[in-house]
Amino acid sequence: MKLFKKLIIGAVILSSLVVFTACGNKPAETTEGKKTVKIAYLPLTHAVPLYVEHEDEMINKEELKNVNIELVKYGSWPELMDALNTGKVDGASVLVQLAMKAKSQGIGLKAVALGHRDGTNITVAKDINNVSDLKGKTIAIPQRFSTMNILLYQMLEDAGMSYSDVKVVELAPPEMPAALSEGRISAYIVAEPFGATSVINGKGKTILQSKDLWENSICCAFVLRDEFIKNNAEAAQELVNGYVEAGKKSETKDDSVQQISSKYMSVNKDVLDLSLKSTVYTDLKINEKDYEKLTSYLTTMKLLDNPPKYSDFVDSSLINKAE
Repeated sequence: MKLFKKLIIGAVILSSLVVFTACGNKPAETTEGKKTVKIAYLPLTHAVPLYVEHEDEMINKEELKNVNIELVKYGSWPELMDALNTGKVDGASVLVQLAMKAKSQGIGLKAVALGHRDGTNITVAKDINNVSDLKGKTIAIPQRFSTMNILLYQMLEDAGMSYSDVKVVELAPPEMPAALSEGRISAYIVAEPFGATSVINGKGKTILQSKDLWENSICCAFVLRDEFIKNNAEAAQELVNGYVEAGKKSETKDDSVQQISSKYMSVNKDVLDLSLKSTVYTDLKINEKDYEKLTSYLTTMKLLDNPPKYSDFVDSSLINKAE
């Protein structure tokens, strides 16, 4: 009898293990019958539409009927690009130049929308009053392959200066406000909320905005892997439909948008308010004329010898159906 009981108990335990193992091996792609889509991001105001799309109940109910978004946070652009390039994620909100470089190296990526418009400011120390004051000074940018670097190039050219007139360093965005405060740099160009941080804490000021230097500049883009679009056409369309609606919602910059944004960015309300104020989240289609200007900058600055063609890199079909 004891042996029989032991056999029964053993069978129950074994059955439980089989059930739990089966649950553990269940494809990550499905959550409550929905396709789970992994999207990478850095905690910036340039990615607010992603936050809103993920969090807004109405958008999830009306637009994402078959899609569940999983946002995956990264601490740096190299980390994010590694995940995107190797297929650890299905897409990302990313500096468009980094995605273009990956595309030129054979990675299958498509830019399906802009992350935002405007929203990149030139932040300087309090003793800097104009661009010419920056001669011989150190200026920080997040990446050479970035719109921030292009804006620096254009700013210096507009002031009759050259790139060699300043010392350019690459610095992680979260480090920039402290570097300015400590006098290690005299200016920086970066995505928000890091510019607003120095303004609000009284250590810096804005002398120019991206729209002053390059109208309709392209900075961050919403990028998806080719294989995801090809194998999940319906999910890709829903994802972009929701993204466009999230952009419209983000542009209201109301209390709900601020509450959602504060979940992803650890900044105070004043910094968030100022960050959102300079950033636009509507009209997120990538215009071919604007893209061609971007490629012209990249070749002129010798950042990318052979940028991908618009038709090879930009997929406007999804956003065209969404609008």
